[in-house]
Amino acid sequence: MLKQFNQAYANDALKAAVYGASPVGIVVMLYEGAIKALASAATAIDGGRFEEKARMISKTVDILEGLRVALELDQASDAASNLNDLYLYMKLRLAKASLKNDKEILAEVKGLLETILPAWQQVDRGSAAQQQAAGQNEG
Repeated sequence: MLKQFNQAYANDALKAAVYGASPVGIVVMLYEGAIKALASAATAIDGGRFEEKARMISKTVDILEGLRVALELDQASDAASNLNDLYLYMKLRLAKASLKNDKEILAEVKGLLETILPAWQQVDRGSAAQQQAAGQNEG
């Protein structure tokens, strides 16, 4: 799983953060990275920097594909199936946004990610609290 996510990032400090994070913490970081990349893509469109726009959209697509591949679809979870469909939808929308330099589509996908992100953050906080409580019980 980490190997797939590393393809989306080249920053050494980020790699260190990823290797120190829980799996859910990695998902949170990926969502945050995708949201930032979409904001950068919109800014690049405004500035006529279309190569940068393409790079930022491509980065987001790579993140979405990494998230999609990491889903455990064989466990027949409705949540995993729905996320798979949503990630595929977002990737299709981003392809169209890239072709048309459409900031509204970028905003749509960014909004979807921003809607889901708090749920992942809550799960991550719950996991961290459980690990902390387990550590205190051992001592």
